[in-house]
Amino acid sequence: MFIPVKYLLMEAKAKKLLSKVPEITIYFWIIKILCTTVGETAADYLNMTLGFGLTNTTYFMGAILIAMLVWQFRLRKYVPTVYWLVVVLLSIVGTLITDNLTDRMGVPLIYSTIGFSVALAVTFYAWYKSEGTLSIHSINTFKREAYYWLTILFTFALGTASGDLIAEQFGVGYFASIILFAALIGVITLAHYKFRLNSVLAFWLAYILTRPLGASIGDFMSQPNDAGGLGLGTIVTSVIFLVAIVILVIYLTITRADAPKGVKAEV
Repeated sequence: MFIPVKYLLMEAKAKKLLSKVPEITIYFWIIKILCTTVGETAADYLNMTLGFGLTNTTYFMGAILIAMLVWQFRLRKYVPTVYWLVVVLLSIVGTLITDNLTDRMGVPLIYSTIGFSVALAVTFYAWYKSEGTLSIHSINTFKREAYYWLTILFTFALGTASGDLIAEQFGVGYFASIILFAALIGVITLAHYKFRLNSVLAFWLAYILTRPLGASIGDFMSQPNDAGGLGLGTIVTSVIFLVAIVILVIYLTITRADAPKGVKAEV
């Protein structure tokens, strides 16, 4: 059946106007930190506790991530359940990428930290060069969404590497690392609201730092006492944070408290 070009253009324009990313509220940051913590503990649980091994765990979680990304890209607007599930899976896969480099390939954490920093910088450069903005409020085309998710993947991988580097290799410890990364996020927040640090720059700096913060929280709660943790284990820690994520996502789905302006959230 022939469809007039003008109708195709109207449909494309309509798709472009629908944001695929939630509004940045306190809920966004809470769930983001919860997701990063789950990424750390869930990867350890599947890999070590269940004995899947790094290779099998990576393939398994990678396949699920690809399937969920296809679903996310096919949506026309922000859907809390799908969006945050993708974030959780990216957190797990990002952790697994770093773990593979460290444990299987023997890449020192300092090198993987530098490598992911460069990869993230290149992604930001390509994104800005192509689209002229790095604002997440502009995630309304396929290309911008692709840059967005690739950026998030690199932030998770970088956060895992840098968090392990500081907490374990540098001997700072999990609890001290939590204080360190939380303080850095606090400084960025203050710089934004008090000294007018660019909002896009402040967002991405805080976003990057929430990953090692969440990883440090996850390790602190799950690791045994003799390793500087609370000894709750990966199962209990993962369940605690997964339940919290589910409760918050259900709340946001019902209330639409974080739906982009002018866009209704869907289940």
